[in-house]
Amino acid sequence: MNFDEVIAKRRSVRNFAQEHKVSKEQILDMIKAAQLAPSWKNSQTGRYYVVMEPNKLSQVRACLAPQNQIVTQNVNALIITTFVKNISGFKSDGTPDNELGNGWGAYDLGLQNALLLLKATDMGIDSIVLGLRDAAQLRQVLAIANNEEVGAVIALGYRNVQDIPQPPRKDLSEVVHLFE
Repeated sequence: MNFDEVIAKRRSVRNFAQEHKVSKEQILDMIKAAQLAPSWKNSQTGRYYVVMEPNKLSQVRACLAPQNQIVTQNVNALIITTFVKNISGFKSDGTPDNELGNGWGAYDLGLQNALLLLKATDMGIDSIVLGLRDAAQLRQVLAIANNEEVGAVIALGYRNVQDIPQPPRKDLSEVVHLFE
């Protein structure tokens, strides 16, 4: 698959097949790809909490909004992504380099998450990014350090439905301000 095909094929899947499982090796390959994303001063503050063990998976799913618990019922792998706070977008003395502060850590994590999702798609693995979650509860269940900000929960698996149409995208005239 070429890059344009990967981008075009990627969908947020909400109906996963129970019989197909993602392997630890596949997940590690996705994370290796994610680590290639650019980051503020190469700070690489993204962190990944990979949950595959069934009891821990149930505990993590309980931290999700009810609709996301339903979406993840057939997945065997969830990745909780975080970033180390006060590094990306900050000077060595701890003061922010600009008004975004930790927004840069979130930005860097978003770049990493995007590469992870695209690598998964390239491998034939489907995903969905879940933002409705209880970060404090996830922090407790996974022993996430206080210096890390919880970003997203990424569910991985294989779709039950083969054809998922591309949701409409805004016209370029709505999103581009071109100064020629």
